Formats: sequence, structure tokens, C-alpha cells
Amino acid sequence: MGIEIINEPNTTTSWPMMNVTERYKAVDPELAEGTGPIGFDWLKDFYVTAYHRLRDADKGALPADKAVVFHDGFDIEQWKDFMRGSDGKLAPEFKNVVLDTHQYLMTAETMGCPQTAEGYDDFVRNTYAPMIAEMSEYFPVIVGEWCLFNSVGCGVDTHGGQSVLNGEEGAQVETLTAEQKRSLYQGVAESQLAAWSKGSGFYYWNYKLLTDTVNTPGWIGWDAWDLGRCIAQDWFPIQK
Repeated sequence: MGIEIINEPNTTTSWPMMNVTERYKAVDPELAEGTGPIGFDWLKDFYVTAYHRLRDADKGALPADKAVVFHDGFDIEQWKDFMRGSDGKLAPEFKNVVLDTHQYLMTAETMGCPQTAEGYDDFVRNTYAPMIAEMSEYFPVIVGEWCLFNSVGCGVDTHGGQSVLNGEEGAQVETLTAEQKRSLYQGVAESQLAAWSKGSGFYYWNYKLLTDTVNTPGWIGWDAWDLGRCIAQDWFPIQK
């Protein structure tokens, strides 16, 4: 399909939202000293430079039928004026450019989305769906990462998708019945698929999860990251 320039640059928007230095403790604090977020002006310059290098005919150019994809740095609104010409449309020097955005219910929770099935549905339909539709007027938009994972399915507030690996204690027993889980996940699957259909495509993260979420303490609810398990448990709709 093409090449994405860089995955999930940690920007001035995402850095405080993810509480990066606390969530991901430095292995070597001395080396990590001075670490900080990426500014959008710098990132935009980086993307333009990368685009021209990828399309450089003297260096084995990426063909025009292959997309150059850039990630939104967790702030999709930043890109309305990016690569625009004087007429407000994509400048002629840029061909086949795609905007990648990663949208998760756990991120919605950090933005104030209520941790309820109704809260997720409302947020997806009234925040994510119009956002994808609006940005699709500027670039083809793909939701390059999303899944059914949410704190309700885990039985605890995951504080934005943090796990035992981040020092969070997961639920020790299931708080939902199998039918309640099916209803929850089918609901958020339906609303998210409807939202992502406003764009040009999507990728579920992930197809398979290596963690044994059933028998490993603290991992209840994390099987929602695994598309295979979601399908097997009738959480994810399969088009015939």
C-alpha cells in the first residue's frame, strides 16, 4: 500500500495525556534526562522532508501509486492546513498522501468519556465519527489502530489502558457475565465500525495476542485486543 513515515510520534498533545515519564519509567534515568515531547512544527517539517526523500526519483523513488502515510501524533485537528496549496487543496507537489489516526476507547476515557457502554457509544458516534468525516475532506483517513478494549470489560479503571506492566492491578475475578461481555463488545464494535466507515479504511489491533489472559493474574479483559478471540467469542461482527 505504501510507507508510513513514523509510528505514533509522541507530541505535545499526547505527552501529558499519556503521562509518559510515569507510564514508561526510564531504564537509565541519566540517559533519559531532558526527554520531552515532539512539537508539531518540527513534526510537520520532518514529514515534508521525508515525503520528498521518498519520492526522490534519483534515489529509487516510491512510485506515486504507493501512498506516503503520516500519523497524526494523537491530535488529528493539527493537520487541516498541512500540505495545502494557496487554494486550500492539497498542494500539487504532494501525491497520494494518507493520514493515519489511532483511536481507542481507552484514549476516549482519558478525554472524559464515561466508563459505561452508553458512554462509549455516545463518544464514538458524536466525537470520533464526525472527526473522521471532517478530516476526510482534507486527506484520505485510515484508522490504523483500534480495538474493542475498554475498562468496563476489565472490571477496573485501567487509567488509559495501563496494565500490570505499568504497575496497575487488574481485576482478580470477572465482573461481567459472558452475555454482558458479548453485549458490551458487540455494541462498541458496531459504533466504532460505523465511525471508521466515514474514512478510507481501518486495521484492528491486534490479530493475535500472546498473553494468556484467562490464566494469568491481572489480565482480565485484555483478550479484547485479540481479533481472533473476539471473533471466537461472538464479540466482533463478521460480514458474510
